[in-house]
Amino acid sequence: MFNDPSSALSLLLSRRSGKARDMIGPGPDAAELDLILRAATRVPDHGKLNPWRLVVIPQEERAAFGAMLCDAYRAERPDAGRLEIEAMDSFAKVAPLMIALLSTPVESSKIPLWEQQMSVGAVAMQLLNAAHALGFVGNWLTGWPSFNRAVAESLGARGAEDRVAGFFFFGTAAKPLEERPRPEIAQVVSTWPVVAR
Repeated sequence: MFNDPSSALSLLLSRRSGKARDMIGPGPDAAELDLILRAATRVPDHGKLNPWRLVVIPQEERAAFGAMLCDAYRAERPDAGRLEIEAMDSFAKVAPLMIALLSTPVESSKIPLWEQQMSVGAVAMQLLNAAHALGFVGNWLTGWPSFNRAVAESLGARGAEDRVAGFFFFGTAAKPLEERPRPEIAQVVSTWPVVAR
């Protein structure tokens, strides 16, 4: 069983993302969304800076968001073909719930940028884990929209170091999830002193 909610450890050991394009309704309702967002912001955050922002893109705004993505894509790639533009529009419309996560580091802080960015990554995992705990599937995607400045600014990016960490999609799996290859623990864990392999 994937995303087993019977205990916190069971959930973590069975965690599995679902593909955004394979999600159907229902998605999280308003109360469940509130829980997901509250859980997502309970992360390690050296300096208590909150160096991240979450932007919910409601269903009723998804067509407009898709149009903005298409416009930004055409502005950057004037020779883009029809299929590329359609892919941008589709990106904005899959899955019942869409949330953008921004890295918004506090540049004046003594806390290193890297530490602030790691806190953003923790928010990302908490988004997924909270949704999984509620019985939904989630998917963290980046792609072109995460690296375009006009898109970032439409989501509230202002600082020179502000970035889109990704887009998160949530819903119900339309078909059974399948396992993917996982690393053998011995291949990714060492004991110090580390001997070169």
